[in-house]
Amino acid sequence: VLKLFKLLHRTRQEVFKNDTRALEAARQKINEEFRNNREETSEEKINELLKIASDVEVILRTSVIQAVHTDSDKI
Repeated sequence: VLKLFKLLHRTRQEVFKNDTRALEAARQKINEEFRNNREETSEEKINELLKIASDVEVILRTSVIQAVHTDSDKI
């Protein structure tokens, strides 16, 4: 669980580099989701939550694109 938590935060830092609002929002969401489920004891539910977190990490890494304006009409 801790390994996945750290991986999500590392991925967040890579994907949202130089975007302080997105970095903070992602940090809060990751922490909130793990905090809300820290008392979970059902192995089945824990495995389901870990699968969801793993899927989120893959989606962040492969599907999120950050654009930067380089000129008034160029991104």
